[in-house]
Amino acid sequence: MRLPQARLDQVLDRFHQVEARMGAASDGQEIVRLSKEHAEMKPIADAVMALAKTRAEMADLEAMASDPEMAEMAADELQALKETLPDMERDVALLLAPRDADENASAVLEVRAGTGGDEAALFAGDLFRMYSRYAATRGWKVEIDSATEGEAGGYKEIIATVTGDGVFGRLKFESGVHRVQRVPTTEAGGRIHTSAATVAVLPEVEDVEIDIQDKDIRIDTFRASGSGGQHVNKTDSAVRITHFPS
Repeated sequence: MRLPQARLDQVLDRFHQVEARMGAASDGQEIVRLSKEHAEMKPIADAVMALAKTRAEMADLEAMASDPEMAEMAADELQALKETLPDMERDVALLLAPRDADENASAVLEVRAGTGGDEAALFAGDLFRMYSRYAATRGWKVEIDSATEGEAGGYKEIIATVTGDGVFGRLKFESGVHRVQRVPTTEAGGRIHTSAATVAVLPEVEDVEIDIQDKDIRIDTFRASGSGGQHVNKTDSAVRITHFPS
């Protein structure tokens, strides 16, 4: 897979532009935005630069092959680089592929016990501990928002916010129903039980400020009609707000 050099140059140009602008920026929001873009681009830029270095080394070795004294050594090194080149090009291609807009977002993780009674709650607890330990290895922060514990341990339901880079992208495929077949600690007879738990992973959305002008809305109030209590036809019991632009 021969990646277009123009595309690779474009990536590096943008990366260096972001680095330069980070050093000159004074606005707080601009610095945060540039820092985020820089963090997202760095793995791609590193891979592109490594690929460029390998290609340059291959070109030098091919030139050395014309020297009888260096030909054998150059041929061995060149062959080794040729074997690694396809993997490097594939890695760069994957990094350059379009990504989910929320790929780098933090996430809300929800684990609920399904069928299986107390054993399902224990299984839900095992799943949550697994995700928590994985988060720790990635340097992510896990903050429990709410939890309902099972009578025998584990959780009937637990919701947590997982904060860090690339959380949603790595956890989004965990969403769905998880099942386990095992002899639970709650089973005295040694029988195998099937238990289930559902996992939901949602991207954490950023707060967005919305400025609504008074001129863009109309507020209508209504009163109930007909016979009834003392407040009928006297109090505004319904309100309708119309936003004209939308």
